[in-house]
Amino acid sequence: MSFPLYAPAEEHDMLRETVRALADEKIAPRAAEADEAEEFPWDVYKALVAADLHAIHVPEQYGGAGGDALAAVIVIEEVARACASSSLIPAVNKLGTVPIMLSASEELKQQYLSAVARGDAMFSYALSEPEAGSDAAGMKTRAVRDGDHYVLNGTKMWITNAGVSEYYTVMAVTDPSAGGARGISAFVVEKSDEGVSFGPKERKLGIKASPTRQVILEDVRIPESRMIGAPGTGFKTALATLDHTRVTIAAQALGIAQGALDYAVGYVKERKQFGKAIADFQGVQFMLADMAMKLEAARQLTYHAAAKSELAMKGQPQKDLTFLSSAAKCAASDAAMEITVDAVQLLGGYGYTKDFPVERMMRDAKITQIYEGTNQIQRMVMARQLLK
Repeated sequence: MSFPLYAPAEEHDMLRETVRALADEKIAPRAAEADEAEEFPWDVYKALVAADLHAIHVPEQYGGAGGDALAAVIVIEEVARACASSSLIPAVNKLGTVPIMLSASEELKQQYLSAVARGDAMFSYALSEPEAGSDAAGMKTRAVRDGDHYVLNGTKMWITNAGVSEYYTVMAVTDPSAGGARGISAFVVEKSDEGVSFGPKERKLGIKASPTRQVILEDVRIPESRMIGAPGTGFKTALATLDHTRVTIAAQALGIAQGALDYAVGYVKERKQFGKAIADFQGVQFMLADMAMKLEAARQLTYHAAAKSELAMKGQPQKDLTFLSSAAKCAASDAAMEITVDAVQLLGGYGYTKDFPVERMMRDAKITQIYEGTNQIQRMVMARQLLK
């Protein structure tokens, strides 16, 4: 029996109540406006910082709240229920800093984790490139040693919160002769470093209030002390990071789906046709039951993966974490897409308009099937784990 691994404790339930109250009061009312304007919600960021919810995963020794992986999932889930774009604040802060937590020197941990914990800066993750998406090991960005510095050149693509984050975990090739993944190292790059610039904001289907831009590196000179881990270990760190952070994308998908289900349930109880609420029709009831069933199944898998993630972060290797994190991300994002589409259907013509939130939720859900590894890649990862 593995249930005790991920059964939420009383403090998790209290955390959920806290986050939901904040989301209902300060995040949900801004979601449609932020989506329409395609502007980063700085007021939401400040509210999350004030409540110590912007990076709950940072350990207490670095000034953080010291929340476990399930706590991070709950925060992201509840914020995403109100606004998927805003949920990328805690999610991407975790994505950017997990490489630091896993592999960086104590000096880097003190410097950068503490800054994130204080709310002084956000931290993004730069792995993908224009020609290296799913095939991330084929990246072209180079970091050439020059004395006690490295000089970085290249372009990173699809970087979430690029331009608003102060810090970036950047993967670059330090040893081309090593071939592929073995020659890749990880670095901390700062927004203020000379030679760092950003491409225009991508014009996206969803998560419009979270900027997605290229990070352009032109002769960016950084001290060797900003390398994360040993030379040539960057890709290993990148893969280990994704084992933990795919669970946060699953959490985001759960929140989007929960928001859509909640709205649809409320709507069908109020909307009347043929002299009665449409919730009284069996066809509608069956749709709701299927939506709730898919959501709860994905939630249990995600919480289980979060528990495994927490054990692994504490130094207890979990052989099934790679499988479970991919399974959680894949199952939750597929469920979110199905549930949000059904929510639009249940609202009928109204669901297709921007006057109601479910069309935004449907658009937002789609990206969860794509980023941090497409669901086709997740299925490959799972199959490899089964067959090796």
